[in-house]
Amino acid sequence: MFQSPTPNVPVTGLPADGFLLDVREDDEWRAGHAPDAVHLPLSELMARVDEVPEDCDVYVICKVGGRSEQAVRYLNQLGRSTVNVSGGMLAWEAAGKPMVSEAGGQPFVA
Repeated sequence: MFQSPTPNVPVTGLPADGFLLDVREDDEWRAGHAPDAVHLPLSELMARVDEVPEDCDVYVICKVGGRSEQAVRYLNQLGRSTVNVSGGMLAWEAAGKPMVSEAGGQPFVA
């Protein structure tokens, strides 16, 4: 059976105090995101990698899981301890987890 080369965790398995890194683009972030997430778009990750903590596990999320998997591979190659959030924000929303919007109005996954 094929096993993903990156560590994964479902949204229901995230620790309450985990560092959640959202790598979606600005418009996606503004539409809706996890309340305690930190935003760092994948397109800026290489230039801003020093903003990713080195002293804790980092849980990386995007819309579905593809971009976050890319980020996890990159960060783990640098020696960071990162985990991909399976299903991304779509799974987050489906699980009924809280979301906030920077755009005003009802948050949603864009």
